[in-house]
Amino acid sequence: MKIIALYSIKGGVGKTASAVNLSYIAAREGASTLLCDLDPQGSASYYFRIRPSKKFNRKKFLKGGKVIDKNIKGTDYLNLDMLPADFSYRNLDVALDDLKRSRTRLKQIFKPYNGEYEYIFLDCPPNITLVSENVFFAADCLIVPCIPTTLSILTFEKLVRFFKDKRLARGKIQPFFSMVEKRKKMHRDIIRQVPDKKKYNFLTSQIPYTADIEKMGLTREPVVSFKPKSKAAKAYEKLWQEIKKRAL
Repeated sequence: MKIIALYSIKGGVGKTASAVNLSYIAAREGASTLLCDLDPQGSASYYFRIRPSKKFNRKKFLKGGKVIDKNIKGTDYLNLDMLPADFSYRNLDVALDDLKRSRTRLKQIFKPYNGEYEYIFLDCPPNITLVSENVFFAADCLIVPCIPTTLSILTFEKLVRFFKDKRLARGKIQPFFSMVEKRKKMHRDIIRQVPDKKKYNFLTSQIPYTADIEKMGLTREPVVSFKPKSKAAKAYEKLWQEIKKRAL
């Protein structure tokens, strides 16, 4: 079992769209896949038309075991299950802080699913919090979308420094450029300059900024599903193949 976290300190970088499409592609290939929505906004859950049980909340999530089993739901797609987010996750840090070994709790929660799922995808909330640190310990790789702008690169550098300061495995970090607009000179310049710096280790695959991805909010399904021949769908497929080759 491999745990793949879609994470960024910065919001609005295409993280959830990537989690939805990559998990869908993995499942379509025949791999038993679970997408866990950790973001209290629940956008990934919305895309797959899934709501959490009214009795499910952050405390039950952290309890793990059979409580989680009862709340994992099947999607409309073969091999793809989902653990939807609850709005109470907004206080997940507070609940984690009250637990022993709070930085490794997430890893323990998913440990029983080794052998049941080939891939577990985590759609993570932005910022660096105790939840984030749990993700850093649990994930086999951290897929980080970056818009090719100065601020997005600066927040990515903060993540790299955090890993260095905490002596975490920086090799887990796998960044890629997201929401790319080649007509913008800044995007072209940053894409050209950043990958030359070995410390960043950017994936070569890029996800374009397209209306098709924005339409996911209307169709409530992965763009790879409703428009499989689109530029965006092909980009996600290429990204997934590169992630498997380099990081898994």
